[in-house]
Amino acid sequence: MNTARDIEGEGGRLAVAALRHAGVDTVFTLSGGHIFSLLHAAAEAGLRIVDVRHEQTAVFAAEAYAKLTRRPGVALLTAGPGVTNGISAMAGAWFNGSPLVVLGGRASQRRWGSGSLQELDHVPMVAPVTKAARTVTATDRIADEVRDALALAASPHRGPVFLDFPIDVLHRRAAATLTESPSPAAGSPDPDEIDKAAALLAGAERPALVAGGDVWWGGAWTALRHCAEELRVPVFMNGQGRGCLPADHELAFARTRRSLTEADVVAVVGTPLDFRLSFGRFGDAQVVHIVDEPAQRATHVATAAAPAGDLTAILGAMAAWRGERRGHEEWIGRLRERERALRRAEEAQLGSDSDPIHPARVIGEVRAQLAKDAVVVGDGGDFVSYAGKFLDSHLPGHWLDPGPYGCLGNGVGYAAAARLRHPGRQVALLLGDGAFGFSASDVDTLVRHRLPVAMIVGNNGIWGLEKHPMNDLYGSDVAADLRPGCRYDQLVQALGGAGEVVERPADIAPALRRAFAAGVPYLVNVLTDPKVSYKRSSKLG
Repeated sequence: MNTARDIEGEGGRLAVAALRHAGVDTVFTLSGGHIFSLLHAAAEAGLRIVDVRHEQTAVFAAEAYAKLTRRPGVALLTAGPGVTNGISAMAGAWFNGSPLVVLGGRASQRRWGSGSLQELDHVPMVAPVTKAARTVTATDRIADEVRDALALAASPHRGPVFLDFPIDVLHRRAAATLTESPSPAAGSPDPDEIDKAAALLAGAERPALVAGGDVWWGGAWTALRHCAEELRVPVFMNGQGRGCLPADHELAFARTRRSLTEADVVAVVGTPLDFRLSFGRFGDAQVVHIVDEPAQRATHVATAAAPAGDLTAILGAMAAWRGERRGHEEWIGRLRERERALRRAEEAQLGSDSDPIHPARVIGEVRAQLAKDAVVVGDGGDFVSYAGKFLDSHLPGHWLDPGPYGCLGNGVGYAAAARLRHPGRQVALLLGDGAFGFSASDVDTLVRHRLPVAMIVGNNGIWGLEKHPMNDLYGSDVAADLRPGCRYDQLVQALGGAGEVVERPADIAPALRRAFAAGVPYLVNVLTDPKVSYKRSSKLG
């Protein structure tokens, strides 16, 4: 356990000392004059510094590092465009409830209003997508502010926190005492709400449980399993919740999500009732919403129970509930039969020999190559939707996608963080060709930092998520075409990695084996059929 200690030096040194004191070992950044003091101090303190080619990638990578470690990720951004380039990724972290701390540079305080380089008040811009955003104007307050930002980011409901530091404040010297912050803890849940939730599930004829990302963030996956097993409730997993119950567990279901409309009680734990979950409307089912903090309770639908607080405590208490129960085995068996039938039916797509290549065939080949502890990163629309549908997760924290904000370009940053966190495991980055354009230059980051990643691009030469729906609505499409057969693999080669193009189904598997064995960033550029459209059920509004 860390103990209080005194420190003296430039503002940057005070900020980095607070990071170190809290256990931060890695920061993500892109160099800029306003943060020289932070960067120099980080290097002096032995922090791992991962510098990227676009600030959005730095923030995405920091968020992914948080997703993988369940501790705050940290990005250092220079003033003005450095901060504004990172805002979309901050917004993604806000929607994901990811603990993230962004430390920004800022124009000089003493010259504020005089028109200094990149003089911009970032705080009002980032405030809507952060738990807190403020400017630190006193050097002797820097260490305490950084300490408190880390604690706030990690406290339920988790999320990003932003601090910026005027350049003159960072370069002044001051003394500070590094002290501990209280460990982040969720509140104590209401026992009556827990009893109501447990009684509803236990007494239902057709109950279902949906587990989301806060089950992972709260370390509640073991409690989830006990709850499902004790109450005998089928479990569906959502987003970052994937893997919180292994895909091969008898109560884990994935293909039969539409059966939620047949349930009479649906308990959603650790995720909002948003568009991914039909806005919380599951036919005539009563809805239980279990959240880590009272403000996260849904207000747009009526709930039959809504326990709020520590998710491990809530799920553990539900597992221990000893009231009257109804048997659920017939319902579970019916779902399992459907699940097996749907999995059998999808094999035709996963093994398709069609020419051009069906995107599902690519995912089928990826699935055959993946170890159970592989980390899978998704960045894209249609192509990644196939991955989300057909790839199973066996461990929590091993599936990374952008989340409900849906901002493309997360892929390379997420993959970099995954390789740093899990140097001995497979890291598979699945990209649409459109999505790859957002962060392609950051392949250079993977190369420079020696972070081998197997990248698989489903290259259909269109913006598939827009082209097909637009044609359905209007009979034509606008601004939805990319260059067919674009050689993204050659771009990766030019940046120092390796890769190849694949045009035949039989060539996918050998290419994937080469990608995973390459020891360098390797892109498998699979040309897929632009006429194939992923059929989705979620609605924009």
